[in-house]
Amino acid sequence: MADFHVLTNAGDHLDIPEVRRLTLGDLFASLAEGWHDFWRKPSHLAFLGLIYPTVGAALAVWSSGNNSWPLLFPLITGFALIGPFAALPIYEMSRRQELGLDTEWSAALDVFRTPAFASIAALGVWMMVVFTLWLMAAQFLYESLYGSGSPASLTAFVNEVVGTPQGQALIVWGNLIGFGFAVIVLATSVIAIPLLLDRDVGAAVALQTSVRVVRRNPIVIAVWGMLVVAVLLLGALPLLVGLAIAVPVLGHATWHLYRRAIVPAGDDVNTSLTNCLQSGLA
Repeated sequence: MADFHVLTNAGDHLDIPEVRRLTLGDLFASLAEGWHDFWRKPSHLAFLGLIYPTVGAALAVWSSGNNSWPLLFPLITGFALIGPFAALPIYEMSRRQELGLDTEWSAALDVFRTPAFASIAALGVWMMVVFTLWLMAAQFLYESLYGSGSPASLTAFVNEVVGTPQGQALIVWGNLIGFGFAVIVLATSVIAIPLLLDRDVGAAVALQTSVRVVRRNPIVIAVWGMLVVAVLLLGALPLLVGLAIAVPVLGHATWHLYRRAIVPAGDDVNTSLTNCLQSGLA
């Protein structure tokens, strides 16, 4: 257990990845590469992606059975907050395709034996905390507008939301609060887990690097977030079944976005040395 680490890498020197400046072209190129990766192994990745519509349907059944209709929308939308962690096997498939390794779907499960898994799990816990806080905020907002209790059916809930002033306030404030939680997760995890899968830098460094990518490319990453939401919404329209394609494609695209956003391990050292030499000559 001497080499057990979570927040930083196991080495003596801290590994701080260098971030690149992104363009809108990088986003669409990443999506195209993600689509290509998906179709190289569509049956295997669709199998992994079916987790999402299955869980979404389970959440709907749970809400119905417990008269918790006000939490149905926060549950389904909030599930995207832990999507970066749930897409871990998909990142691994792209990594294996890139390296020419075995890409059978069972090989993707090897990701759970990676040395960085403790750090990845730490980020997963962070996402679950944000997901839980989102549900608590959604429940508090509903009860502050309607009081305790829950509509007896989905129809009654929809009538409440559409036909009352409180419903309009619920829509506006619910989306604003949800947007805030989404921004937090996007900023802290946009490339964090792919980075840990590729380089065992530790959870704290991965999170900090993700934030640096967002700070250097705020508009591009904002557009990326909107693209992710648009693709997920399109996938959710046919009773969530389309997520079996949308989620794997986005997972692969995220891997390629990471490749474009972070200088590879060997190159960032060379770049830093070059910058130091140029500064000295200047």
